[in-house]
Amino acid sequence: MKIDRFTLFLRGFEIPTRIGIHDFERAAPQRLAIRIEIDIDPSRLPCRDEIAETFDYDWVHAEVIRLAGSRHFDLQETLAQGVMQILAQRPEIVRAVVETAKPDVFPDVAAVGCRIEARR
Repeated sequence: MKIDRFTLFLRGFEIPTRIGIHDFERAAPQRLAIRIEIDIDPSRLPCRDEIAETFDYDWVHAEVIRLAGSRHFDLQETLAQGVMQILAQRPEIVRAVVETAKPDVFPDVAAVGCRIEARR
């Protein structure tokens, strides 16, 4: 059987982030949920059960934490685009989805966020 798609993802990733336009949002970091889905060129699917054979998702995790902690972001869209720019550095990524969500904005809404998707 031919593999058409090879997807890796980070779900349930929450980090304290300085984000938002309101004064109370500028006063302290708030919870931000980030969901990342990346499609890797299927020819890069590991042939052997060895870490060197696969995409390093530790790198994605560390780079997102670095970016989110680097400064205050007014908009989720800006942070999501920054994550996408990080992912664009890796030529083996053929498609990426980045979602950000603030789960504590409204008491009657699970989360408010944005989603961007890009392809090579």
